[in-house]
Amino acid sequence: MDLTTGTPKEKNDRAKKMMLWFGIVSLIMGFAGWTSAYIVSSTREDWLTDLQLPSSFLYSTLVLVLSSVTYMLAKSAIKTDNAKTCTKWLLITLVLGVSFIFLQFNGFSQMIAQGYYFTGPTSSITLSYIFLIAVVHILHVVAGLISLLVVLYNQIKGKYSSKEFLGLELGATFWHFLDFLWVYLIMFFYFY
Repeated sequence: MDLTTGTPKEKNDRAKKMMLWFGIVSLIMGFAGWTSAYIVSSTREDWLTDLQLPSSFLYSTLVLVLSSVTYMLAKSAIKTDNAKTCTKWLLITLVLGVSFIFLQFNGFSQMIAQGYYFTGPTSSITLSYIFLIAVVHILHVVAGLISLLVVLYNQIKGKYSSKEFLGLELGATFWHFLDFLWVYLIMFFYFY
């Protein structure tokens, strides 16, 4: 496929998609580096081996997976020009995204209540890694929420239709990536 052919709009759309994928690949590399460092550090003598992750992390995972489903439903609705349903699903996705962050912080509170600290003299390198990786993911979910707010604003303004929904598609791609990334991370923490 020749990427230089097509209308200026088609070329612009392809460029936007490619830039998003470049960003996603760079994020994958960052998280791969952190999880690799986690693996290497797990050979330390002071590494915690009996750590139980809080139940809020599991609940937040379910919430994030559900939010990917609602984003897909929003995309399906706009493909059939059902703007009202699309807006509804986007709003539900927003609520689920905020709920994910709330549950993550609740999970951190549960860990602290169990006596696990992320920094300071009583902290553990294990928890420092978990905190770093989870907080960086939360920051990216915040970025996803900001992009979702832009998509929602554009949807309410009537910018999307069955013929033009690139912004919604890009937002959904980023959101699904964040979902898959968290599923990978939670499985990594549970099984490694």
